[in-house]
Amino acid sequence: MKNILTRVSAMAPLLFVAACNTTASNDPTTTGSISQASLGREFQRGTASWYGPGFHGRKTASGERFNSYDMTAAHRSLPFGTRLRVVNETNGRSVVVRVNDRGPFAHRRIIDLAKGPAQALGLTATGTGYVSLHRLD
Repeated sequence: MKNILTRVSAMAPLLFVAACNTTASNDPTTTGSISQASLGREFQRGTASWYGPGFHGRKTASGERFNSYDMTAAHRSLPFGTRLRVVNETNGRSVVVRVNDRGPFAHRRIIDLAKGPAQALGLTATGTGYVSLHRLD
């Protein structure tokens, strides 16, 4: 039994990496990873950043507690609760987030993502990335 658990725990990271595999093309419409119908209406392109550790557990502008791993984001003007598909234009990855805070307050950034969606998009190493926002509501 111990050998089985050891083998399973050794294979789990490999299965996770395989599930996160991306294709060579950076154009999500070419790779088929995102259909145009599921994107929603694009309304903004620009630099995204992420925030998290120092704000975890504090109240957001919407009044809810911030969880750095929730699929949430801060936007300057969109109503709270707005759902957005955020597409990393460099690698084609996308996530759906819900606006629950105000920001970003850094110059020339269009959205601040919680750490969870930033990791899914591949932005945590660089801190920022070029994205497009697609409104789903």
